[in-house]
Amino acid sequence: MKIEEGIVDKVLEDFKKRQNDRRQFEAIWQLNMNFFMGNQYCAIAQNSEVEEYEKQYFWQEREVYNHIAPTLDIRFAKLQKVRPTMSIIPASTDDSDIKTAKLCKKILNSIYNRQDISKLICDATKWSEICGTSFYKIVWNENLGDTIAKKGDEEIKLGDIEVTVCSPFEIYPDNTCTENLDDCQSIIHAKAYHVDDIKTIYGVDVEGEDINVFSLDNTSSGIGGLGYNTRTSRVVSGIKTNNAIVIEKYEKPSVKFPNGRFIVIAGDKLVHYGELPFINKANGQRGFPFIKQVSIEQTGCFWGTGVVERLIPVQRAYNAVKNRKHEFLNRVSMGVLTVEDGSVDLDNLEEEGLSPGKILVYRQGSSAPRFMTANSVPTDFEREEEALLAEFMVISGVSDVLSNSSSYTNLSGVALQLLIEQDDSRISPTSDRIKECIKELGGHILRLYKQFATLPRLTKVMGDNGELEVLYFVSSDISSEDIVFESDTEITESLAQRRSMVFELLNAGLLQDENGKLSNRMRLKALDLLGFGIWENSQDLNELHTKKASTENIELNRNKEVKVCEIDNHDLHINEHIAFMLGNEYKKQLEINPKIEETFLKHIRQHKQMKQMENQLSVNQNKE
Repeated sequence: MKIEEGIVDKVLEDFKKRQNDRRQFEAIWQLNMNFFMGNQYCAIAQNSEVEEYEKQYFWQEREVYNHIAPTLDIRFAKLQKVRPTMSIIPASTDDSDIKTAKLCKKILNSIYNRQDISKLICDATKWSEICGTSFYKIVWNENLGDTIAKKGDEEIKLGDIEVTVCSPFEIYPDNTCTENLDDCQSIIHAKAYHVDDIKTIYGVDVEGEDINVFSLDNTSSGIGGLGYNTRTSRVVSGIKTNNAIVIEKYEKPSVKFPNGRFIVIAGDKLVHYGELPFINKANGQRGFPFIKQVSIEQTGCFWGTGVVERLIPVQRAYNAVKNRKHEFLNRVSMGVLTVEDGSVDLDNLEEEGLSPGKILVYRQGSSAPRFMTANSVPTDFEREEEALLAEFMVISGVSDVLSNSSSYTNLSGVALQLLIEQDDSRISPTSDRIKECIKELGGHILRLYKQFATLPRLTKVMGDNGELEVLYFVSSDISSEDIVFESDTEITESLAQRRSMVFELLNAGLLQDENGKLSNRMRLKALDLLGFGIWENSQDLNELHTKKASTENIELNRNKEVKVCEIDNHDLHINEHIAFMLGNEYKKQLEINPKIEETFLKHIRQHKQMKQMENQLSVNQNKE
């Protein structure tokens, strides 16, 4: 791909334009972060900076009564339950495709555990709940995985998937009016790196400067996401010294660039220019390595909105009501003193007040100082405070039933359950978006393995019986990427509800086999659903025989003779071999090597003969 002339200047100019287009959204995100962290006496100024405002009078109460943080804590707790179990739809009903689908499911489970995807989902959910939007970045990192060779002091790695969470401050779309990520023509991912890290990663020397990590502006320009002047609020220390901006620009495939473009600029130097590296979309298409997660969608806008943004007016009103109420109580308790001009020493009175036992001397002939009549606290304060607390629950979509348990003492268990379900259903749109992201994340992972896992690789997974399984796979083993969820009730399903459901299924006999017995695998699965984990590592004997027969199928398919063992379960082995011979993989190999049919049939006859001998021996023993 020929490098265009002036590409660095074009990308930097495009980046500056996107910064200006996104400035208004940055201010909202930073204001949300301030309110969540308790810095609630600030607002967005005309220069799109978040600035603190001072007291109007020195005596004003300006305490913060933060209800936004605990409200989001409840939402976080509910949304953390959204961890659906995924399954893979086989490409066909063929036995080999079914096994491949099971393999893909185990690959996903392995990468989810190895990369701690659950924690990444929590981090992304926090960003989306506070700022409205967060992103997952899924790439293939050649520096991960096992070492396969050494070249001098340099280790050559096998490569592996790398999943990271990007805050909205790092992503710059080409159009903020585009709702979907894939509808954008290009995406810029910009992040500040230390110059030493840039040297290590890209091998170039760039000039470092002080960078605002939120707006990615040079702080010497006087423009920043949070400002950093004497009147500007600060969420965290947003300045990084001796850093430079690394810009990654992803352009989707077009007529001019059929495979898209991927451009990387560190500081003011071009360090990479080429096509989009990842085939991560359906039907073998190249696309952006990002997944967007939003809390609440905004129609006609790329960026979502968060609950914090909606709660800010209520939080300001609540702080004002509480502080005015306390100011009124101060007037009631301390009193407001009226004195005749020149009757007392005002300096002494202002400094010491009317302490108990104080002797107050006033001018002879003048009126004695007296307190103004103090009224009780108006009931309007109480009503407004209760209304604002109720508004917190209405806007956020959550209410902690346990904190108000005294209000539900007369309700039945069914009524309480309906109340909880109604409460959970209000945040179900947010939980559905998280599930969509998890599903798309699984698709990205499988497609990247399909593209890059050309060498055999080993992964460890937990089997159905709780035993550790070691799998070998290559890219050709991944034939399906259609992901579905096994359950849709995670957010409304508590541990107590799950246990009750398992016991009901056991009592109804739905988990027993045709003989009315509970298999070892189902027993361990029931223990896991009850929340007790895997108590033992005993393995299901039939499952072990099935695995042994599957291994024999591979050997027989290579026209190798396999001996029948006395310990084999002949019925299971015969059925497994016949099922394999009816599949497409066997038929394809049969066209290449017709001799394998006799190899399979000979092995099956040996099983039948040994089974017949064992049956005859058993009959003779019974006669004796």
